Amino acid sequence: MKQVASWTGIAVAVTFLLLPLVVIIPLSLTPTSFLSFPTGDLSLRHYEALFTDPKWIGSAADSLIVATLSAVVCTLLSVAMASGLWLTNTRLAPVFITIALLPIVAPQVVSAMIVYYLEARLGILDSYVGLVVGHCVVALPYAVIAMLVAFSRLSRSLERASRSLGAGTWTTLWRVLLPNVKSGIFGAAFLSFVISWDEVAVTLFISGLNVMTLPKRIWDGLRFDINPVIASVSVVMILLTTIVLIVQAMRKTKS
Repeated sequence: MKQVASWTGIAVAVTFLLLPLVVIIPLSLTPTSFLSFPTGDLSLRHYEALFTDPKWIGSAADSLIVATLSAVVCTLLSVAMASGLWLTNTRLAPVFITIALLPIVAPQVVSAMIVYYLEARLGILDSYVGLVVGHCVVALPYAVIAMLVAFSRLSRSLERASRSLGAGTWTTLWRVLLPNVKSGIFGAAFLSFVISWDEVAVTLFISGLNVMTLPKRIWDGLRFDINPVIASVSVVMILLTTIVLIVQAMRKTKS
């Protein structure tokens, strides 16, 4: 009886979470030129428009470039910070961690305004550099958390053993520590990529016409033109995210 109740609760929770995602699928198959549920025949015209319209293709490319660069930068910075705090074992570690996690506490609108004024002075608004900087402000705290968790699982005996064998700091870091936190590095990169790919608030402040990411084009489409292509984009993004999560789950199961 308890198992039935447990599985029922799980089914209800999963249905509640997935229902909004499932509803978007028929909207993407509507044959009309406006967002609505299909009443008769289904159509793939909006998926065709997604993969043939230069605007949507360009936005997808911009999102991929910005998200990839943001993931690389955030991963490098988070690895540098986490490894530095682990190696030095300083008492000021809580202070540095608190500073690194401040963007999570501050509302995204506040962070977006600060980034906007900073980049306006530097002249990098509406550019790949500007967007990468803005997205890193939002994504870096999550990458730092992933790396701190990975390093917290390491034993200090690894460093002592490495030093006792004559290895220096850099050798210990590259050949001993980093290979043992590969999952944390992957997690930091994955979180940074996903957060950058979905980022809207900061993008609306610092992006214009030169760099138009996919979330910003979706946002503009919802405001000015209720285009069913938006539903097609959502379905494709959901499928890609699901595939990545399934692959990651399978990797963890095998390991």
